[in-house]
Amino acid sequence: MELNEIMDELRSLGNDRTKKTYMSNGAKEPVFGVTISAMKPMFKRLKYNQPLAEQLYATGNYDAMYLAGMIAEPKKMTEEDFNRWIEGAYFYMISDFIVAVTLAETDIAFTVADHWIDSGKELTMSAGWSCYEWLLGTRKDSEFDRDKLLAMLYSVRDTIHSQPNRTKYAMNNFIMAVGISYLPLYEEAKKIAQAVGPVELLMGQTLSQLNSAVESIQRAADKGKLGFKRKHVRC
Repeated sequence: MELNEIMDELRSLGNDRTKKTYMSNGAKEPVFGVTISAMKPMFKRLKYNQPLAEQLYATGNYDAMYLAGMIAEPKKMTEEDFNRWIEGAYFYMISDFIVAVTLAETDIAFTVADHWIDSGKELTMSAGWSCYEWLLGTRKDSEFDRDKLLAMLYSVRDTIHSQPNRTKYAMNNFIMAVGISYLPLYEEAKKIAQAVGPVELLMGQTLSQLNSAVESIQRAADKGKLGFKRKHVRC
């Protein structure tokens, strides 16, 4: 299919209710409001196609960008490609659930995520921490450097409360991912979560509190889900 045909189909699948939801979370025009379930038949027809994914992502249309993540071929992408994608990620549903997820399927994931974490940019840092969350939830424990993850936990403990909103959110999720999915640091992650305590986000003029990392880790332990790994990063 040509790009204009795909965009026309996405437009036809959009609905105002979903569009309103996306925009309330930070999406900007252009956006059609296509649900993920409505995109899946398109993915089955288009299959994986990196050149088309690049075209879709470059439109700046949120729905097209999401579809780009679904059909992308991550191992064909370079660090420069991912840096271009993260530059175009203007809100967290793109940075954390499209770009970070796609990066997590590559051999360069650790290197790129580390660079992003050190970037000082809110959504870029968020994507870096989120990538580690996806990696921890899918890859074998043996693929990680225990000492490096421990140092990252200490960094979260010492800096999370001074970070911007989305970075805080992703860092809190990182603690939970280590505690739940990486058995060698289960106890340490619980201690860090306890030390961090409540994490607050400022939403306009309102303070909201994130889910407690220590409580989430304990719930997973109580349910016998420690060491949980997904088979795939992308659904």
